[in-house]
Amino acid sequence: MHLRSLMRDEMVLENGAYGERLVPWLPLNAPFEGAWVVVKAGAATGAHSHHEYEMFIAMKGKAVVEADGEQRPFVAGDIVHLTPGTVHRAINDSDEDFEFYAIWWDTDMSERFVTQHAGTEGKA
Repeated sequence: MHLRSLMRDEMVLENGAYGERLVPWLPLNAPFEGAWVVVKAGAATGAHSHHEYEMFIAMKGKAVVEADGEQRPFVAGDIVHLTPGTVHRAINDSDEDFEFYAIWWDTDMSERFVTQHAGTEGKA
């Protein structure tokens, strides 16, 4: 078993929110990257887009997720999927912090993963 603890006191402010990249992580063999993100009360992430696919999993609190100008409520337990090029942001207009986990991937990450593991299925 491998365990990695979230280091809240070491989170970095980036794009309007505090975050810690938890993936890549050497013991985790995965074709994606990810980060724990905290949007402080009354704050929002900056609107942006990128070439990766992305998924947000709401973990604590409530916010609004905006994608290409469309806004939807986003609460703990919700999941949103964003395709490449989608302009998006998380808006926390509540009086409590909002926390979510972001996972992103692209075809290059997937291809590297598949190439690295070609012919290793079923081997210990």
